[in-house]
Amino acid sequence: MDLVLQQVINGLTMGAIYAIVGLGYTMVYGIIRLINFAHGAVFMVGAYLGLTLLEVLGGAHPAIGIVPALLIALALPAIACAGLGFAMDALVYRRLRAKRAHPLIPLIAALGISLMLETAAMLVWGKEFKVYPAILPVWHFHFAGAVMNSAQVMLLVICFAMMIGLHLFVQHTRIGRAMRAAALDPNAARLVGVNVDQIIMLTFVIGSALAAVAGVLVGLYYGSVNFRMGYVPGLKAFTAAVLGGVGNIPGAMIGGLIIGLLETFGAAYISGEWKDAIAFIILITVIVARPTGLLGERIAERA
Repeated sequence: MDLVLQQVINGLTMGAIYAIVGLGYTMVYGIIRLINFAHGAVFMVGAYLGLTLLEVLGGAHPAIGIVPALLIALALPAIACAGLGFAMDALVYRRLRAKRAHPLIPLIAALGISLMLETAAMLVWGKEFKVYPAILPVWHFHFAGAVMNSAQVMLLVICFAMMIGLHLFVQHTRIGRAMRAAALDPNAARLVGVNVDQIIMLTFVIGSALAAVAGVLVGLYYGSVNFRMGYVPGLKAFTAAVLGGVGNIPGAMIGGLIIGLLETFGAAYISGEWKDAIAFIILITVIVARPTGLLGERIAERA
């Protein structure tokens, strides 16, 4: 029982990361039916920006204190990557939408942007793994035979706060209603005064900011980053979005947590070598058995 609870904690920790990154996929797909495969690279860029900021602030012993340093290391990469998301939409995707390009063209463009960002990160920060400053004090919380450390607590609190905040934003704000209207029928949304291009831009901005925060949290949790670190987590986050129902925000949250739990239990009770394969086995199974995901494509349905 102790081991089961420990695996639940570990699974929820990674699942929360997949859920946060998966939200970026599902928001964009819900409105413009695009799988933005550059999203994993944005996650990676956010992790590197957080590393650079922490090093500038003093590494493991920041002069301004741990809490202000962490806030800066989370907020500034989120702002920078929000700008990156804005630039991707303004310079590439919006132009392709204006030209009514074939649906495969934006997908190819997303893959190209991903490779460009990975190459740029390699040239700027190098090919080697970079070690994150050990800024977090190491605390361990024991309960029911399981152990949770301070990094897991911080990661879970921040991720769940962002997921709940995004859900409330989409469901209970004017902009959120406009996002849901644009997802349901963009032409009808335009007729009632919704600026659909601005809403699409906003989804890229919000999704990219969430991915950046997730990247910094992963760097703090695992202690290192690499220019290819966004590839596998990005695919798993996409799997989480598909599992929950691409375009369905609560579905992406639930899908991410399920992926994290199944991956952790699979590694513990089957084999660690199967850890990454489990997510893709789930992806294939869901596509074959229930293409709309567990909760369906509610936000992306067309009238």
